[in-house]
Amino acid sequence: MLRRLASMFTYFMRHYLPDAYLFAILLTFLSAILALIFTPTDVMKMIMAWGNGIYGIVAFAMQMILILVTGHCLALSPAVKKVLVWIAGKGDTPIKAGMIVSFVAAVASWLNWGFGLIVGGLLALEIAKRTKKVDYPYLIAAAYSGFVVWHQGLSGSIPLVCATSKHAQNFIEKVTGAPVPVADTIFASYNIIASLLVIFSLPVLYALIHPKAEEVQEISEEKLKEIADETIHVDKPANPTLAERIDHSYAINIVFGLMGLAYLGNHFMTKGMDLNLNVVIFLFFILGVLLHGKPVNYIKAVNTAIKGAGGIALQFPLYGGIQGILIGTGLGKVIASWFVAVSTPVTFYMLQFWAAGIINMFVPSGGGQWLVQGPITIEAAKTMGINMTTSAMMVAWGDQWTNMVQPFWALPLLGLAGLSARAVMGYTTMTLLWSGAILSILALLLGMGIM
Repeated sequence: MLRRLASMFTYFMRHYLPDAYLFAILLTFLSAILALIFTPTDVMKMIMAWGNGIYGIVAFAMQMILILVTGHCLALSPAVKKVLVWIAGKGDTPIKAGMIVSFVAAVASWLNWGFGLIVGGLLALEIAKRTKKVDYPYLIAAAYSGFVVWHQGLSGSIPLVCATSKHAQNFIEKVTGAPVPVADTIFASYNIIASLLVIFSLPVLYALIHPKAEEVQEISEEKLKEIADETIHVDKPANPTLAERIDHSYAINIVFGLMGLAYLGNHFMTKGMDLNLNVVIFLFFILGVLLHGKPVNYIKAVNTAIKGAGGIALQFPLYGGIQGILIGTGLGKVIASWFVAVSTPVTFYMLQFWAAGIINMFVPSGGGQWLVQGPITIEAAKTMGINMTTSAMMVAWGDQWTNMVQPFWALPLLGLAGLSARAVMGYTTMTLLWSGAILSILALLLGMGIM
């Protein structure tokens, strides 16, 4: 039954889903129409809110690009590549392939969303090279499906913002006077349980939805040739100049990397598990520098990784404009308030999760989503006597959930794979339904005080 359902969604997405760029433009039109209908906003005010939002999130966009690039560079290092080749050897059947890719991508995404996207994609490519009769879009979808747990993990922007003292978007600190340690969000028992349930059940889902033999689309010969030539290593010239000797100096990378490790060591010793966005970027940057060995190798890795950020650079301003509409016209608060209005103490967490899923379709940025939904969620939780920290995590859960049918964050992975969003979104719709059922039940149990 699940295979037939996946086949149906795949057919629908391949025939009707627009390009990701056009998807963003259509969402812009939809948010504008909704703002005019449901808020006291005229056309000019709506357009001004949209225009003001276009480049209102440039700093955050740069952080997201750096997380992606540093994660990608780390995934391209020889040490990580060897691990991926070894793991790929275990996926010697189509079913095993999908199970392994979804599991590894989920674990890696929990560690860092950019790292997870690229590790999942590179592993899918390695397996596609060696495993016959495995559906290529299915493998890439399995890689993207691991992204469904990113906001519960170490690079989750909402829990990291809430852990950052005096951050403009730390709405909990503004109420309580203190930031929220990650021990109460990322490492809270309910969040760990939810993460483990999704991570370990995803392989089961992908074992059940691999397409029939006659529907399989194997990787193209053109793509096989392209990835066969990919390597991140620069040979030193036979008679190097002084400048070339510096480019190939292991000592420079080691000293520089040790400086970074010293900084991180001091940071964690003095501030505990303070994993804010900048620290996560810095951690993956330093690890990538060390694992690539030579400065010139890391430069080449960055030049390769930055190509995947093009879609983010193009589309982030569009979603900044949509975010501007939702905030500037009050539409975001209207949508969030609908769910608050029908909530009870038992259903509050679940409904905030659902509300976040809907808002994420318009604002697929954890920070942007929190800016839209955070204030009303925290205020409602305070008024109803509900745990504000858990409420914030429900927004994080919803933000990651509907990424499975929102192609924005799939862009780097799709660029790596050479596929369009419509090729994989049928399978990831199944991930949406699967993870949504798990997280909804857990959110309801939290509201009932069972967890």
